[in-house]
Amino acid sequence: MTAATSIRTVEGLAAKTRQEESGPVKPRPVPAATAPAAQSPGAKPPPLRPVSEAAEVRAITRGTVQACMEVLAGIRPIHQLARRLDPRCLSSLQHRAALIRRELTRTGNPALARLHRNSAVRSVRVCEVADGIYEASAVVVDDVRARAVAVRLERSKHVWRVVELVIG
Repeated sequence: MTAATSIRTVEGLAAKTRQEESGPVKPRPVPAATAPAAQSPGAKPPPLRPVSEAAEVRAITRGTVQACMEVLAGIRPIHQLARRLDPRCLSSLQHRAALIRRELTRTGNPALARLHRNSAVRSVRVCEVADGIYEASAVVVDDVRARAVAVRLERSKHVWRVVELVIG
C-alpha cells in the first residue's frame, strides 16, 4: 500500500523550505498615507472622490433598464423599482408586464415565453439636456432580439428618478 500526501501539504512544505532558505521575512512598514485610520485616532479618512454626474447617470440607467427588463420577463417584482421610477412610468411598465403575462397564458406561444429572457444591457449613452436633467439610450439584447430603450432622468432632492421610459 502506498502512502498518499495531499498536494496542499507538499505545497506548504515547499513554501516553508523556501522561506527557511531565504532567511526570516521582515515585515514591511506601512506608509502613513495608506495606514488605516484606526491606528491614529486624530487622523481623518481620505476624502471621497467626486464622481462625474454623467458616470453616475450612466450607472443608474444601466441598472434601471436591466431591472425593467427583468420585470417584463417576470423574474423581478415591480415594487423594487418604485423608488427609481416615476409613478406614471411604473404603472406603464406594470401594464406592459401584465399584457405580456396575459398573452403568454392565453396563447402559450413558446416564442413569447422567450421574450425578454436573459436580457443584457450592451451599451448606454448619456446626454445632459439641462442642469439636473439627462436623457439616455440603452441597447438591450435578449434571447429573441435586440431593442432600444430611451430614458429621461431628473434629479430631485439629490435622487435621480426616471420620468420617461420607452422600451422599443
